[in-house]
Amino acid sequence: MSTPSGQPNSSHRRLIARAALLALALGLLAWRVWPSHQLRVIFLETKGDAALIQTPSGGYVLIDGGGDPAALAAALGRQMPFWRRTLDMVVLTTADGAHLPGQVAALARYRAGLALAPSVARRGALIDEWLRLLDEQHTPTRMAHTGQQLDLGGATLRVLASGDGDENGLMLRLDYGATSVVFDHSGGEAEEEALAASLRPASLLAFPWQRDAHNSFVSALHPRAMVLTDGVQADRPVEQTFVERAISGAKLYHERLDGAITWISDGKHAWVETER
Repeated sequence: MSTPSGQPNSSHRRLIARAALLALALGLLAWRVWPSHQLRVIFLETKGDAALIQTPSGGYVLIDGGGDPAALAAALGRQMPFWRRTLDMVVLTTADGAHLPGQVAALARYRAGLALAPSVARRGALIDEWLRLLDEQHTPTRMAHTGQQLDLGGATLRVLASGDGDENGLMLRLDYGATSVVFDHSGGEAEEEALAASLRPASLLAFPWQRDAHNSFVSALHPRAMVLTDGVQADRPVEQTFVERAISGAKLYHERLDGAITWISDGKHAWVETER
């Protein structure tokens, strides 16, 4: 409908403006999630341990899920496109209350293309539900073994140690070009000691804050940054200041201080961005 002068009326102009704003918003959103050939590892703010990997090809991999299903669901909603309902892979390092509950919640909402987990001897309601959801989705499940390698859209995920699945879990290394992250969410001291002599330096190490990082394993990795994680419980946590925990001057991060922590790599250089 037009005015006598042939010009669109105000309602028509508002409709055109809204359509243009919507197109712009959708364009910006598509640009934001379009594969950038960067690797991103997001340590999500939740109880326990949970990390979301955005692969260089634009896929998503969830490592663990933390102990708070609601917090994990909210974190994934903030980090992934709202229309996305699939995960390329889920990785479970330890089947306990600090790693599994959030992943069960994620599988109730997102379909996983592959699942990787250690051998689990003890069974319970949570691990049974995890297995049921994977079976319902017809998701292939692989038992992790030391030395295993998986391609994550241009990056490589390696199993450094497979643990026993109940107390000592998987230790993982993610390599992308000259940069790397080592996930020691729930590894055991014996496995760390055995690996120390063969490790190459890493850009970033995820390591339990309750434990003393002054050991041969961390020294061999010589990380430039460390994310202190919550997934390991200790009767007598190490009593150290932040300065004392900074091995060789590594920059330290913790989600309680920094919110979600994002490690970004272009394959040559890596840097860290924090939510706060």
